[in-house]
Amino acid sequence: MKLCKLMTVPVPIPFGTLESALQWSSAEAPFDSAALLSRATGQVFFTSECGDADDDLPDDIDDESVYVAVPHKNDLGLGRTLVLAFAEEHAPMHFQTIESFFRHKGAYAKFKALLERTQLMDRWYVFEAAATRRALEAWAADNGFVVVDDLSAPRTSDTP
Repeated sequence: MKLCKLMTVPVPIPFGTLESALQWSSAEAPFDSAALLSRATGQVFFTSECGDADDDLPDDIDDESVYVAVPHKNDLGLGRTLVLAFAEEHAPMHFQTIESFFRHKGAYAKFKALLERTQLMDRWYVFEAAATRRALEAWAADNGFVVVDDLSAPRTSDTP
């Protein structure tokens, strides 16, 4: 007797919506702001300790079986880890300097200033955008969503 695995259809979520939710969740210290996605519809709800969020939150917003929190960028390796990966690949001569930035406050400002001086800013933005897309697509797939460019066309790995 074969057991059939229950198949669920991933919920489509536009990349822009998911990226905005990540930005909201990452705007402050972890857990200060949260973006919660409905597992059934992909609708996003925003919460904040500062009070500047959605006023009409569903009563069951704390139910993790119904809503999933979009992680902070650091939880997806999109913070210091990504900067160091970029430095290793695109600016190895500055790796130690960049690594030292992240031992103190103001690291990103110093990092971006170095990128400006060395004409690497555009390369950083491309690298960061590609890594963000990959990380969000993987997170979405792990949580029952599929990232789409719009609600009519799912993105596949074959799509540029």
